[in-house]
Amino acid sequence: MSDPTDSTDTRSTLNLPDTPFPMRGDLPKREPGWVATWSDEGLYRRLRDARRGAPLFVLHDGPPYANGVLHVGHAVNNVLKDMVVKSKQLAGFDARFIPGWDCHGLPIENAIEKAHGRHLSRDEMQAKSRAYATEQITQQLVDRRRLGVLGQWDRPYRTMDPANESGELRALKRVIERGFVYRGLKPVYWCFDCHSSLAEFEIEYADKKSQAIDVGFLCAEPDKLAAAFGLKEIVGESFAVIWTTTAWTIPANQALNLNPELFYALVHTERGQLVLAESLVHKCLERYGLQGHIVATVQGEKLAGIRFRHPLAHVHAGYDRLAPVYLADYATADDGTGIVHSSPAYGVDDFNSCTAHGMSVDQILNPVGAQGSYAADFPLFGGQNIWKAVPVIIDALRDAGRLFASATITHSYPHCWRHKTPVIYRAAAQWFIRMDEGVGVFTKDKAPKTLRQMALEAIDATSFFPENGRARLRDMIANRPDWCISRQRSWGVPLPFFLHKETGELHPDTMAIIDRAIELVAEGGVEAWSRATAEQILGAADAAHYSKSTDILEVWFDSGSTFFHVLRGSHHGPAGDPGFHESGPEADLYLEGHDQHRGWFHSSLLLGCALYGRAPYRGLLTHGFTVDGQGRKMSKSLGNIIEIKAAAKDPGAEVVRLWVASTDYANDPAIDKTILARVVDSYRRIRNTLRFLLANIGDFDAAKHTVADADLLEIDRWALARAAELQGEILAHYERYEFHPVVAKLQLFCSEDLGAFYLDVLKDRLYTTAPDSLARRSAQTALWRITHAMLRWMAPFLSFTAEEAWPILAPGASPSIFTETFSAFDAPDAALLAKWARVRAIREEVNKAIEAVRTTGGVGSSLQAEVQLAAPADDRALLDTLGDDLKFVLITSKATLADGDALAVTVTPSAAAKCERCWHWRDDVGHDAAHPALCGRCTSNLYGAGETRRIA
Repeated sequence: MSDPTDSTDTRSTLNLPDTPFPMRGDLPKREPGWVATWSDEGLYRRLRDARRGAPLFVLHDGPPYANGVLHVGHAVNNVLKDMVVKSKQLAGFDARFIPGWDCHGLPIENAIEKAHGRHLSRDEMQAKSRAYATEQITQQLVDRRRLGVLGQWDRPYRTMDPANESGELRALKRVIERGFVYRGLKPVYWCFDCHSSLAEFEIEYADKKSQAIDVGFLCAEPDKLAAAFGLKEIVGESFAVIWTTTAWTIPANQALNLNPELFYALVHTERGQLVLAESLVHKCLERYGLQGHIVATVQGEKLAGIRFRHPLAHVHAGYDRLAPVYLADYATADDGTGIVHSSPAYGVDDFNSCTAHGMSVDQILNPVGAQGSYAADFPLFGGQNIWKAVPVIIDALRDAGRLFASATITHSYPHCWRHKTPVIYRAAAQWFIRMDEGVGVFTKDKAPKTLRQMALEAIDATSFFPENGRARLRDMIANRPDWCISRQRSWGVPLPFFLHKETGELHPDTMAIIDRAIELVAEGGVEAWSRATAEQILGAADAAHYSKSTDILEVWFDSGSTFFHVLRGSHHGPAGDPGFHESGPEADLYLEGHDQHRGWFHSSLLLGCALYGRAPYRGLLTHGFTVDGQGRKMSKSLGNIIEIKAAAKDPGAEVVRLWVASTDYANDPAIDKTILARVVDSYRRIRNTLRFLLANIGDFDAAKHTVADADLLEIDRWALARAAELQGEILAHYERYEFHPVVAKLQLFCSEDLGAFYLDVLKDRLYTTAPDSLARRSAQTALWRITHAMLRWMAPFLSFTAEEAWPILAPGASPSIFTETFSAFDAPDAALLAKWARVRAIREEVNKAIEAVRTTGGVGSSLQAEVQLAAPADDRALLDTLGDDLKFVLITSKATLADGDALAVTVTPSAAAKCERCWHWRDDVGHDAAHPALCGRCTSNLYGAGETRRIA
């Protein structure tokens, strides 16, 4: 070290911080380089090699749809997945993540139709859809990788790859063998814009304005009605009055439903005798503007079988039919009239009630076509769109004298989640997966329990993050109908069925036909099956009698079976390393937005249970949906959507990652420029702390300079104990997939434990003691170990920064921080932590006293102060253990102790001179004439044996 001859050289004698780790991250410019390096060097594969033989952890990617530009909502999902995988990797697991895409289905067909029209052939639609999905995946893959997500990007899965399409058919075949699949005419959700049925997963509820109407059905058997009410006769006309919000279903009415337990009244009015639920008479008469009185009452069960005429029977012969009374529990007195009109083609309850009372499927009227219009030859309303026909129907009922009331109401109504348009229930011949007992086609080895039973049991065996997801999924499974798995579209995995032209029965060789379809699709994709003719598959003789189904499997079957056709199929690893849990469940975790309780989580659960009697996952994690700073949902109309590309340019993917990590994903994460600016500030504080740590261990060689634990200064041992304590908390949070507490505690550790205390105290020792002194190497040992630990804590969310710092901290070591595991610490010393917690509290009181003097101009920095602490016995004994190092802990030039009944601090400006090197105010400044500006401590550290530090 140089021998200074004047004060201007003292700076060169200090051990000043130095690091190539820059203050500014310059993230948007530098992040793409790291992404490219990870790809070029095959980092994901190297991580697999580093964990060969380690316990397996599988996060199965819920495939995003291959359609549209990715935005910050997708960033939340992708970053959460990445943080889970990386935290597990650092915990020592072989953490697998194969990104994937959902490629079939209606949204892509809609995009093609918008671009090319609706009259494409099946072959053209399939070719254009495949090309479109390929293009979309290419674009989305860039955005997902740009976020710093590590995964098998060189070989993601795509549900449209032939191996996956054929694998899906294998899953279908096994579901059939287990006795779950059947064909039936049932009311299913139907979207006129999709021209197809919809699953429960594809429905969302929104407000809709409807015309609520009360309609009278003239009794066709007045004698029976009189007898039921205990009357000799009924004078004049009598009507059963129904209330409905779906006027368009009235033309297809075939029955009336009453509750057997409710009491019904026969009410005399000037418009005839009205049958109404007794408890609703007053409300109904008020709504109709009628006066009346109750003639008699009877329990609903007594009215069973009595027939009433269709309200338009006297208007057109096409409606001259009778509606019998059926008894059904779903008719209630909650609202309306207590009587429900039944159009079995357009309601599940209506369908079940009518068929249970002997109505055959062939007798069910179903005049509404796939595009939402009545059949052209339908009486009075033929060819009209059902929504537009509502006022026409109401006018017809009014003219017929059967309308008692009408009013516009706003109510919650099912909508297509793609088109945001109202849907209806519509009876159609569809393929279903049965939830309860029943007979399936071509059953080979029937499952021992119903699908509903198995799914509910599987929910009990699944972990939920957050826990409230359990009840949500359980309620959906407990109450859902059978799963309609067929769709009337072109772009999807085929239902490879042939139906007899006369009987509608499946070909007797259906299972062999499915095997043939699997072969064709595995070789040439779904297009190969689409091109195959009945003659090619069945032979000319059978082909004449069978029709080839053009239905496809609904897209939720695609994604719901990915555990089977991806993990157990296209991406099955070699023997001994399959890449999933062979004994099941296949995956440790599924992670998606909370809407997937009705979507991917739901369909995966049903298929896992149908195939194996259990869920394909051990845990489910759900997150909220991104909103702006005002709590509004992201939408194009509001202009508040932030695309991933834009966020990556400013403020950078690393800041987006920190935003995701610092937000409680159980709620809806909010984002806007103001919020991101706060995140940028948080990032800078963490980065600056990391830079300080790296800068002060730049000359530290762990192999040469590490100080044994027993020889560390006490405050350094405290710092390591505090780090160990914090790591225990952080690892527990990571184990529970809780990320925002990790960020909060890391920030607090950086600002309070390190910045406001430990590093503040350490600066004097780091800068002024001899470079190779025990005092300095002890501090560096602690900093080196803390920096290693901290890099690992932050790596799951601040991945770019951790990777940037890693080669600086550990040059020549492993190629990536993610090949490492969390640092090993001894159990934290509880007594040491408690002691220093009290020391810090006392230090806070001293700082307050110094600040009070500083505000009056008495002192400048705390080093100009000399303090005397009067302390009660316990505090005095504790502070005595610090000895002369107390002044270093308090960052004052002098500190003395005295007895006192309570803690009291006296601050006195130092009368001594200030050392120009260490800035302490000491009486021995200038004691050495050769170095008049230095204190005795500094001359000893520079030219003598060096000072002895014991505590701090």
